[in-house]
Amino acid sequence: MVESWVNSAERIGVDLHLERLELSGPGGRRAALIRALREAVRDGRLAAGTRLPPYRSLAADLSVARNTVADAYAELVAEGWLTARQGSGTRVAERAEPLRPADRVPVKAPLRARGPLHDLRQGTPDASAFPRAAWLASYRRALQQAPNEVFGPGDPAGRRELREALTEYLARVRGVRTEPERIVICSGVAHALRLLFGQGLAGGGTSGVLSGPLAVEAYGLGFHRELLTAAGVRTRPLPLDEEGACVERLGRERAVLLTPAHQFPTGGPLHASRRTAVIDWARARGAVVLEDDYDGEFRYDRKPVGAVQGLDPERVIYLGSVSKSLSPALRLGWMVLPERYVGGVLAAKGEREAWASVPDQLGLADFLVSGAYDRHVRRMRQRYRGRRDRLVGVLAAQAPHIEVTGVAAGLHAVLRLPPGTERSAVKAAVWHGVALDGLAEFRHPQAREADMAVGDGLVVGYATPSEHAYGAALEALCAVLPPR
Repeated sequence: MVESWVNSAERIGVDLHLERLELSGPGGRRAALIRALREAVRDGRLAAGTRLPPYRSLAADLSVARNTVADAYAELVAEGWLTARQGSGTRVAERAEPLRPADRVPVKAPLRARGPLHDLRQGTPDASAFPRAAWLASYRRALQQAPNEVFGPGDPAGRRELREALTEYLARVRGVRTEPERIVICSGVAHALRLLFGQGLAGGGTSGVLSGPLAVEAYGLGFHRELLTAAGVRTRPLPLDEEGACVERLGRERAVLLTPAHQFPTGGPLHASRRTAVIDWARARGAVVLEDDYDGEFRYDRKPVGAVQGLDPERVIYLGSVSKSLSPALRLGWMVLPERYVGGVLAAKGEREAWASVPDQLGLADFLVSGAYDRHVRRMRQRYRGRRDRLVGVLAAQAPHIEVTGVAAGLHAVLRLPPGTERSAVKAAVWHGVALDGLAEFRHPQAREADMAVGDGLVVGYATPSEHAYGAALEALCAVLPPR
């Protein structure tokens, strides 16, 4: 009886893809198989040392006689293309080389830019500090306990285990008031904005919440503005001063996007009076506040301020992720929604939307419930505070005329520069192999200079360099700063 491909693959564990055999060509099936194997070795698809399937399994896969495969292997062994040894099977000979470059169709290699010597860009956590052992333990435990339905079609809202864990964690740490039914899991804040503005709720959806112009802070992430613009959303910049966004300038907008815990990138929190003022505005206008809890867990000089969402859960959409606290590679975030918007967001997400990985959701749920997330955040809070203190100390010693502004929080600091020196400092950084950004990079294109109380500055991320490279990065930074 001819064994099926599935059974042979399960037992042997080796699959081999060959181009369709021309069995009616010269020499019949044996010659066709020899030609196909030679071609696979010549063009590099079968690399030197690759083990080939046993006669029986390949014969079953190709629906040919076992002797046909045995004769083809023997011929190629005799020619030097293959080797056959007792106990190690049939393999591609080490001396069998693929086509030389001259025999191939030339393919132009993509140009690769030389990376910076010192990476002081904002927004990236210390990749070496990812808690591999603790995450693996949570991941393994979550998979072992997961019901079978986890591996089938899921709930667009996300796994309930994670939504329940977030409900407890966000209430305890950030003062967020919610319940699992009002949390929707996404892949990050950018994904959340796409769901809110790119489909369903945008442009006059049934709820009408996000149908009008959106107020944003005059300084912010450019790619957030770009995706909003691509969705047809007009953004209007709010001026910034030492107390954060000037929310008293809000007018007829139906929504405002803020980073109240640690304004990005200028670094200050939204003043208490403005936190209550923006809620009053939202109530009076029937509007909604989008709270991007940027760096909300990383405050070093005192306990972090709670989320604005706690003041009025029905007027705030709370957005968060693990991109700074754990890793952007996990692609896990969440929206805490007023009840009336849950249905619209789920409709925008769809029944077959590209959700965040369900096993990763379960792993994060266990990571939260077990306390491993709290322990990791406390450890990283200590590490990043040390990095920031070291930056401040080096500047005080080598460039005392450069002021570090904003509160002690997050993964970056803003260095205030003398007027008119930002552009030259950024250019000097490029020449010295230092990757960083000037404040102007984050300014809204419609923001008026007269409305700004920010000035020239550099946005310096202190989390990305490895510990051993951080000292050299700070020395290189000081070398590009403008003199007194």
